Amino acid sequence: MVNSPDSPTAVGIHRTPMPGPAEPVSWAPSRPQRVAVIGASFAGLFAAAAVAAAGREVILVERDVLKNTPEPRPGVPQGRQPHVVLHRGVLAMQQLLPGVAEELLAAGAQRLDTGHLPWLSPYGWMPASDASYHVYSLSRPLMELLVRRRVLSLPGVTLRQGVRVEGLSRSGNDWEVHLVNAGRIRADAVIDASGRSSRLPHWLAGLGYPGPPTALIEARLGYASRRFRNNGGVSLRTGVVMLATPELPRGALALPIEDGRWMVLENGYGDQRPGRDVASFERFLATLPDPALSRLVAALEPDGDVAVHRQTGNQRRRYGRRGAWPRGLLVVGDSLCAFNPIYGQGITVAACQAEVLQKAVNHLSNARSTRRWQRRITALTDFPWAVSTSEDLRYPSANGRQDLVQRLMSRWTDRMSRLAVGDDQACLQAFADTYHLMGSPSRLFAPRVAASVLRSMVGTLPKPAPRPAVLDGLAQDNVTT
Repeated sequence: MVNSPDSPTAVGIHRTPMPGPAEPVSWAPSRPQRVAVIGASFAGLFAAAAVAAAGREVILVERDVLKNTPEPRPGVPQGRQPHVVLHRGVLAMQQLLPGVAEELLAAGAQRLDTGHLPWLSPYGWMPASDASYHVYSLSRPLMELLVRRRVLSLPGVTLRQGVRVEGLSRSGNDWEVHLVNAGRIRADAVIDASGRSSRLPHWLAGLGYPGPPTALIEARLGYASRRFRNNGGVSLRTGVVMLATPELPRGALALPIEDGRWMVLENGYGDQRPGRDVASFERFLATLPDPALSRLVAALEPDGDVAVHRQTGNQRRRYGRRGAWPRGLLVVGDSLCAFNPIYGQGITVAACQAEVLQKAVNHLSNARSTRRWQRRITALTDFPWAVSTSEDLRYPSANGRQDLVQRLMSRWTDRMSRLAVGDDQACLQAFADTYHLMGSPSRLFAPRVAASVLRSMVGTLPKPAPRPAVLDGLAQDNVTT
């Protein structure tokens, strides 16, 4: 069968190349400028907010049936794990959805000052006395529900839920999004926010476009989480973080969330991944280098079963980097770049990408400009990708090893960590800026940081900070409950 360039074709039905990428195509003026967003998790919701702010009509397409209550759902397997929004992400969310941070707090989110958060590094406890950037801690289902309600209240945003996308095609100047047993959606542009399991590489191949260069860095990290309730027996409000290291590839964290609950997460690499049952959960905590989390859990009341998650590899698809690229197609979120979630970067990066989308949606009239904006979106993943993969490659369980540049960088940041535990303010601030994506990687080599590192190489390292006094109360909390 021969298809004309104007006939609707879909991947898996017919295989018809799209028009050449250099061909300028204007937005259709005869009807509203419509954008289809595939996926209604955070990346899709932020994208919809950005497109709506640019005055476009948005159709969100989601395969799950979304409830109006904060419950985990099949399409978000990590929904039972702790989630935070880094400070840069909070700023981006506020820009996209003004007032959303206040709504999160009103619903019970905990606003945590990371400068006061007890944080056990490989070289000792970080100082926990100086104010720093804030993060918001709450359950993933509640945060997603609140953001979704805000986005769906925006003019021009509609949701098609409980439907699965099976392919993309072009019909004249339009995109067509083909749904399984649910017809099709015609749009001027498409944004893929469908996550790690995105089928876009297959759909592009069916339309005659090359697949993206793809990288996968996997350190075999596993999570086990459990929710607890604080019935007044725990006075701690800050949370606790204990980092895993290549020498001791086990770590854990505990964070307060809404409704007087806590989320406790264990993480281990390779054969140190935590188990799935309660007894294994408790034994794992007992192997950590400090008893704080064991004491905390002993003073809390269990409020659910152990939930395990092991889809934690770093996966990056470099869309738009080479070859032709179709007009009006952009990729965001985990569809583009998925990070090891232990570093807490995913929601923040998706929100920052949406800030760029708000500008990009006005400049997708041809393939060249679309590809340029896709590259700008991709560039936002460069630094968090470097952080996540470089750290993961330090572990023996990883599927690769650090290169020379990464090894030198690790030696530099290890020295900074030794200084930071001794309350070196330059190193502490540089770590805070880069961790929260509030500054460029150059902050790690700022003059004050470099001076501290170089002095330490010819002098002595400062004495590590004492164990945070706020943890001393955990033993008493345990006795009194």
